[in-house]
Amino acid sequence: MQQPLEKPLRYGEEGNVHLDFHGATNTTIDFIVERYGVEVLHQILAKVGKEVYKDLRQHLLDGDPGEMARHWQHFFARENADFDIAVGEDEIVLTVRHCPAYEHVARIGPSVSPHFCDQTIKVNEAIAEGSAYLIDTVITRPGACRQVIRRRA
Repeated sequence: MQQPLEKPLRYGEEGNVHLDFHGATNTTIDFIVERYGVEVLHQILAKVGKEVYKDLRQHLLDGDPGEMARHWQHFFARENADFDIAVGEDEIVLTVRHCPAYEHVARIGPSVSPHFCDQTIKVNEAIAEGSAYLIDTVITRPGACRQVIRRRA
């Protein structure tokens, strides 16, 4: 796999991190599921992966999974997550031990949506769709996951 290159990130905004955005997302996820069903939520999240993150998607379509690793590094560091990224020859592995989004929602809300992590899973799947890569996301416990980019078989 290609190593991440040193160039500006397309999604590299700086400034204050507003963790309450994650609370609003949690509420929105529950609203969509209750009103329209989980399939509609997944359709929306797929559209986000393909249209909002079209630059990350294009990098995967072009055979460059390193941009996704750079994106992860930027945003997980920005939010002070407990994570690491291992870039190997055959895969890139993001291990998140404590997700700041999940933990913030657990602190402020009555509950974290059972579909909260669907946003990561379904957006990742959509970003990788049609590329030479898969992005597998495994929730290892509440607020923790492992995301792996590897070539499709």
